[in-house]
Amino acid sequence: MKNIFLAFTLLITLIVKADEGMWLPQLLNALNINDMKKNGLKLSAEQIYSVNKSSLKDAIVQFAGGCTAEIISDQGLILTNHHCGYSAIAYHSTVEKDYLTKGFWAMNKNEEVYTPNLNATIIQRIEDVTDRVLKGVSMTITESKRDSITKANIKQIEKESIAGTHYESFIRPFFYGNEYYLFVVETFKDVRMVGAPPSSIGRFGGETDNWMWPRHNADFSVFRIYANKDNKPAEYSSENVPYKPKHVIPISLKGYKKDDFTMVYGFPGRTQEYLSSYAVDMIMNESDPLKVSLREKRLKIMNQDMLQNDAVRIAYASKYASIANYYKKWMGEMNGLKKYDALTKKQFFEQQFSESINGNPIKKEKYGHLFSELQKVYGEYKILNKQVDYYNECLMAIDAFAYARNYNTLFNELYKKQKGLSNTFDKTIAEYKKMGYYKNYNKSTDIKICEAMLNEYVKGVQANNRPYVLDSFIVSHNNDVKKMTEFLYANTNFVDRDKTESMLNDFEKNASLYEKDPVLYITNAILKYYNTSVFPQFQYDEREINELQKLYVQGQKEVFKNKKFYPDANSTLRIAYGKVNNYKPKDGVEYHYATTLDGTMEKEVEGHEEFTVPARLKELYLKKDFGRYTDKNGKMPVAFTASNHTTGGNSGSPVFNAKGQLIGTNFDRNWEGTMSDIMYNPNQCRNIVLDVRYTLFIIDKFAGAGYLLNEMKLIK
Repeated sequence: MKNIFLAFTLLITLIVKADEGMWLPQLLNALNINDMKKNGLKLSAEQIYSVNKSSLKDAIVQFAGGCTAEIISDQGLILTNHHCGYSAIAYHSTVEKDYLTKGFWAMNKNEEVYTPNLNATIIQRIEDVTDRVLKGVSMTITESKRDSITKANIKQIEKESIAGTHYESFIRPFFYGNEYYLFVVETFKDVRMVGAPPSSIGRFGGETDNWMWPRHNADFSVFRIYANKDNKPAEYSSENVPYKPKHVIPISLKGYKKDDFTMVYGFPGRTQEYLSSYAVDMIMNESDPLKVSLREKRLKIMNQDMLQNDAVRIAYASKYASIANYYKKWMGEMNGLKKYDALTKKQFFEQQFSESINGNPIKKEKYGHLFSELQKVYGEYKILNKQVDYYNECLMAIDAFAYARNYNTLFNELYKKQKGLSNTFDKTIAEYKKMGYYKNYNKSTDIKICEAMLNEYVKGVQANNRPYVLDSFIVSHNNDVKKMTEFLYANTNFVDRDKTESMLNDFEKNASLYEKDPVLYITNAILKYYNTSVFPQFQYDEREINELQKLYVQGQKEVFKNKKFYPDANSTLRIAYGKVNNYKPKDGVEYHYATTLDGTMEKEVEGHEEFTVPARLKELYLKKDFGRYTDKNGKMPVAFTASNHTTGGNSGSPVFNAKGQLIGTNFDRNWEGTMSDIMYNPNQCRNIVLDVRYTLFIIDKFAGAGYLLNEMKLIK
């Protein structure tokens, strides 16, 4: 009976559903447009993506390298998430000007503030270059020769694609290297902060509500792209002017209802939908639990210190949010995979695949060895993966080690100068003297984290898999990690602003002395051990797994010919489509698809950092002063859920209705659906969207920045 159920489940997974998939926009005509129209879409494929005409593509922005934003005015105004703009908000915040707590609103363009190193990238075109990348590659050449050929081909194609232009380009592999696509982009470097609600609105619910539904936070912030007078990218200058986009997204005030078509357009970061059961087993039962455990301990320490000191709270706000985000995501992912019985489903799929190829001698010869080889390599890889997890989440989670590691660049630059091989040392040390990292650092907090993480490392990693120097250092302190930590922080130059400043002022003269700094000495011993004993084999196994996965995906396409395959997310432009929908997280519970401001007031806990409602918002609520932004029942809508397949990187993505009008900004997934990075469950996976009417209400009625709406095209 179980096999019958699994066979039925497998059949369902092979059917292309509206809610699963992250599709390349230039392939919509060939793969998706008919299905999208059946589900309600009113646009043509060319209106969504076009190289020669203005299309939605031209208003989709990759924001800060890891999020998405959308252009909502003809003056370069862009909308993204509050958590995507969080580091910029924190950058401009001080105890005196606490924009994180109080919010920020520029009341005219002169008040908009430039944030260094904040970029906005817009796709110009996407092109299939598979044949050109693989030119000269054959089955008979070695792996190193193949890599050499493809890298040379990629470099040449990228260079030719932007010759004579100001554009940039890059090529990414898809389906583990079975296909390659070229992306030509325009990157703007002058991006200015326009507005952000206070954290009590933008992060209402805090980490308690993160990844959860129902949600009641206005997770948005507003920025503006600036260009030179020719409307081209330029470094920051007071002479720059607001960017004139090729396309501006219209905003709908009409709302939505259950089963309405929705489309997400953005830059999803990373998914792994085609993994084998061996990989899923490792992630679900080993890697995710370890990373969750280690992050939980760090977060507890940081939270205690942040609650006691406002300066520490501001310094660690962005870091804490980043750490907490994936802590909770991984927890939801492993729970969701177990609930969906993902491992059994993967194993059954592999059984079906094997049975299909066994009846064909040619396919059996080509693919029959796949699973035995995957099992073998994962036997070694999961041991190394554990060591790498401890390296990333334990050792390099200690800021003192992470900071010291960065100084190796400076030492190398100095030695090159002394040998007459380089003249960049003076420029490099000038950058180090800015010491920007101290703005987000607290020594006493780092000491506590160091002690806790070293204790976890000693407990979790066998002695024969640890750096000898680190172990010796611990032994020399009578196996007392606390004493060792105290010694390190008392005798290093890398954790105090004054000591670091003094070191940098006479760095060239006393470099050999500073190179013996105990924190740097320990850090370099850790780096040497991992670079010689762990990373090479780990990377070798990853390459081997990638080659097996490449063949596995190729085999799936041959065996399951009626299935439409979408490539894993890799931070490139994608379309996901689905519908506004409820979901049932567990027996006896069903969540409605929409929330309102009523729920915000119901969640309020006076004096609670995560559930405080600002007085101004409460005043507007009590007066029912919602302006033109209410739903048909006179309620103030806040958020909704839909069945679009999203992941990290989709934060800030526009969510469109069937007519291509903005109805919301994607900002999260439900906790039960975070497993969608590995296996999509249509009954559980939902993306969480900020209703654009709540965004406009906060800008207009709460912040008093309604002048910004004059730039927008609002559809009533």
